[in-house]
Amino acid sequence: MKHKTVLYTQAVSPIGNLLLTSDGAALTGLYFESHKAKPEWDAEWQRNDAMLEQACKQIALYFEGRIQRFDMDLEVKGTEFQLRVWEALRGIPFGTTVSYSELAQTIGAPRAVRAVGAAVGRNPISIIVPCHRVVGSNGSLTGFAGGLERKRWLLEHERTVSLQVIPSTPDFNQIGRKQCLVPV
Repeated sequence: MKHKTVLYTQAVSPIGNLLLTSDGAALTGLYFESHKAKPEWDAEWQRNDAMLEQACKQIALYFEGRIQRFDMDLEVKGTEFQLRVWEALRGIPFGTTVSYSELAQTIGAPRAVRAVGAAVGRNPISIIVPCHRVVGSNGSLTGFAGGLERKRWLLEHERTVSLQVIPSTPDFNQIGRKQCLVPV
């Protein structure tokens, strides 16, 4: 079976280097260095900074507190259930959290809390599909593929930014590449 070529780049962030992957048409992954479900590197991978430049710029703007929503094509592969969970994650507003139980209710599967948790943990596009916004029923920080310290940082970042007045959405083409790419 022939593997598809994976295009990738790496970006610097305040919470560590990020690996971005693409199928050539859409973003397929955003992973932390220590991501638990990071894909295995193979010979079919090709670095392509230009293909992922817009995604990288938006991520840099997110970390600068200049955007709260991402505008890019995403392509994720998963079960029908996982896709429902990941789509529901995208509906969680910036700067807020929901519990796994609330997320299960949102997708119409209130008794599938554990399965929802497993699907959240397999989210391949961290930050953009905001799995960090899901917390325990008592508000506690629980599981995060990038580690709880990163989850805590992301939630605090969003709370801080939410308290500020955000200017209109910037022109992504005016943001320089050097802000978000790091040579490897």
